[in-house]
Amino acid sequence: MGTVFGLAPFFSYFNLDLTGPGADYANSMIGATNGLFSAGGIIGCLLMTKLADEFGRKRTIQGICAVCVVSVIFQAAAVHVAMLLLGRFLNGLGSGMMNVIIPLYQSEVAPPHIRGRMVGAHGFCLVLGYNFAAWTGLGCYFATNPQMQWRLCLALPAVAPGILGLGSSFIPESPRLLVTQDRGTEALDILTKLHHQPGDLNNEAAQSECRAIKAQLMTESNEPKSFVGIMRKPSYRKRLLIGIFIQCIAQSTGVLVINNYRYLPLLLYGVYTAWAAFLNWVGAMFVDKFGRILMLTVGLVGCALMVAGEAAIVAVAAENKNNHAINAAGVFFLSVFVTLYATCIDAISYIYCTEIFPTSIRAKGVSYSVIGLFIMTLIYTQPAPIAFAQVGWKYYLVFVIVPLLGAPVVYFMFPETKGLSLEEIGTLFDDGNETSTVEIREDVAEKLDCF
Repeated sequence: MGTVFGLAPFFSYFNLDLTGPGADYANSMIGATNGLFSAGGIIGCLLMTKLADEFGRKRTIQGICAVCVVSVIFQAAAVHVAMLLLGRFLNGLGSGMMNVIIPLYQSEVAPPHIRGRMVGAHGFCLVLGYNFAAWTGLGCYFATNPQMQWRLCLALPAVAPGILGLGSSFIPESPRLLVTQDRGTEALDILTKLHHQPGDLNNEAAQSECRAIKAQLMTESNEPKSFVGIMRKPSYRKRLLIGIFIQCIAQSTGVLVINNYRYLPLLLYGVYTAWAAFLNWVGAMFVDKFGRILMLTVGLVGCALMVAGEAAIVAVAAENKNNHAINAAGVFFLSVFVTLYATCIDAISYIYCTEIFPTSIRAKGVSYSVIGLFIMTLIYTQPAPIAFAQVGWKYYLVFVIVPLLGAPVVYFMFPETKGLSLEEIGTLFDDGNETSTVEIREDVAEKLDCF
């Protein structure tokens, strides 16, 4: 919606006046579009605690794509604010579910040594979508039909879920989910295709991994799976609180407030999102080398400092609107903020949350964690228009203080997960039942045949 909010015909069509006597109503409607999106996201995450395990990763992805397409139809065809808001809610519903299922699926099919890169691709593609939206907004700005400017912007997002929905027919189901359904032969076949290594003529690595998955699931078979049960088991509760904290602190950098309410020229917005997409890819490439915790900490501290600089610029610019040096400084702080957030936080927050949970509760754990993202988005974006109108630059101080308080918590209290298989990560949380592929290969291979 950031690009649409930069198109005047959108506001004129819905009779929204940002400067006149109806400014309060207009700001409340803008806040509602973001608030309903976040509310839909929360509900979508809650639904994923059941759907991902009950229908499987693949079928769930296809259903979510259908929801996303329907939401786009409501938004692009809106003839009244209520229709637009319904579309935004459905869009949030689909986005919430998609934010859970995609990184979850990627973490379950990726080999341990490149899992960061694979799951990080989610962040890269997500921001690449923002970039396409930005350039779409720039192109639509020149449309001669005023309605076409904003309707086309809201219609084109149907393309991506449409392609994903059709293309998902050709992707395999998660091998870890198949093992939970006693479909070990299918799981082994998928692992063999995805994780085959040159020189491994008998596919021993895939067989060993399949046995490790099965052994881990056997040890977890009697473990709690409900929310209450998860909260009662110390190691599961620790995982859940860490996952929620990571998503909450990532949003506490103010990234969505800046994205939605820091009005930028459409051309600059396009460059901003292109740079962010590239740096998400860079972060994904380096996360398996430098680790999750170090990069998250650097990102939080750096983003807080850049928002502090941006707040100072906004405060000074209010009285020096035509000062080119001040405007250039504002662009500098914003650019460095994007660089740090995209490289160190965006993709990595998803990577970390998807890999810390055991398979038996991974869908639930990731779902509850991403709920934290949408709750903080709701808390920060819903009041933002009114907050900026009432206190101006001081609202940015929230996004300075909170990340600076959160950075030491991440660095000193959260375990590093790089290089470990999903089954081996349990040792970091004192589960007492974690299983390594080496142990399985040597001790109980004959008892855990995946065939």
